[in-house]
Amino acid sequence: MSNLQRSFAKAKLAGLPLDPPLPHSTFEEQEVTLEDPDDDLKPLPDQKFTDDDSSSASSASSASSTGTIRPSPTNRLFARPKGPPSGRRPLDPLLWSDFFDQELYLDNPRAHEIVTHHVYLTLPLEKGPLFVTHHGAGSSGLSFAMLTSELRKALPNSGVLSLDARGHGETTVKNTGQFTMEGPLNLSLEILSQDLLDVIRLTQKKLSWSELPDMVFLGHSLGGAVTTDLASSGKMGDVLLGYAIFDVVEGSAIDALQSMQSYLSTRPRGFPSLSAGIEWHTRSRTLRNTTSARVSVPSLLCQENLPGSTSGDGRPWTWRTDLAATQPYWEGWFVGLSKKFLEAKGGKLLLLAGTDRLDKELMIGQMQGKYQLQVFPEAGHFIHEDQAEKTAMVVADFYRRNDRSALILPPKVGDLLRQKS
Repeated sequence: MSNLQRSFAKAKLAGLPLDPPLPHSTFEEQEVTLEDPDDDLKPLPDQKFTDDDSSSASSASSASSTGTIRPSPTNRLFARPKGPPSGRRPLDPLLWSDFFDQELYLDNPRAHEIVTHHVYLTLPLEKGPLFVTHHGAGSSGLSFAMLTSELRKALPNSGVLSLDARGHGETTVKNTGQFTMEGPLNLSLEILSQDLLDVIRLTQKKLSWSELPDMVFLGHSLGGAVTTDLASSGKMGDVLLGYAIFDVVEGSAIDALQSMQSYLSTRPRGFPSLSAGIEWHTRSRTLRNTTSARVSVPSLLCQENLPGSTSGDGRPWTWRTDLAATQPYWEGWFVGLSKKFLEAKGGKLLLLAGTDRLDKELMIGQMQGKYQLQVFPEAGHFIHEDQAEKTAMVVADFYRRNDRSALILPPKVGDLLRQKS
């Protein structure tokens, strides 16, 4: 470059402004924003995270990088996602109306007593089937809430009638006449079976049905014994297509009764709230489906407000049904169950949580193809609650196989001969 060119360049540079100052904060101090705050961030190896939402907890989990990138206070890089911002808390009770169309109170006058049966109902549509359910001891009609929703998905025209047995849920028994009832309610198999028949007939009368729809009985534990007893009586006639029982077998049920009192003694006497009761059922694995627990457990508890009650111990929510007081009826519920199950008219379905529950009579019947067996080893005793979707699929297929409305029978020989003549 010549001397003239150098002089010209220096003159031009002298006229330019000074370099702009560097930002006050260095790169390490710049805030970092996320394009999507909901993106899942995988932790680095050997990092431990807590549920603490504070910024100190977030930064402590990435101490090696705090001198490099500092997250914005409004975007905690390592904070765990929280639950839904609004709505019910995870263990809040759910309403029966989220699962059934309506509830009915059916008065049933009898000798020396008036029973007011409480039932939950979802009506069948366009000649769809009606599934009539009966819960186990200590439970309620809401035990079948989740199954009802899943059945409507599998069979959109189906209906469900789910009752509260006497001494359970909101069904009440009022004594009348000169006799007084002492001790626990009569929960004999004969009485419970008659109650189930009365509920079906009273529902038909209440809804002005000219005839009953095709039915399938579904019974869990004690409910399986009740539905099987009514099915074997033949009182339902041809409207009963079949019956399914959930996790109840005569032999294993009678064996389990020996330890029933021990089990009842380990249960909490009460709970401080309904949410605490729901939590105990899920933590103890009594119920393995949280959604089902949120709708069925509240009906198992009642708030004790009577003078001299145990509400002062901070656990006002106590068990609605005194199962220990029903011990005189336990054996009568299940004796002869296997024989009645195999001999009753109609399709038969047995759902179990394990094949070890089968007794000798049912093993022989299974080998002879007298009933359908389905095992859900991942479920607990409450199969229809723990595995509601799978149970609904099995029950829907069971109904389709026994649905007589889809059958087209060939004409009789006599009719063909008359047509030719």
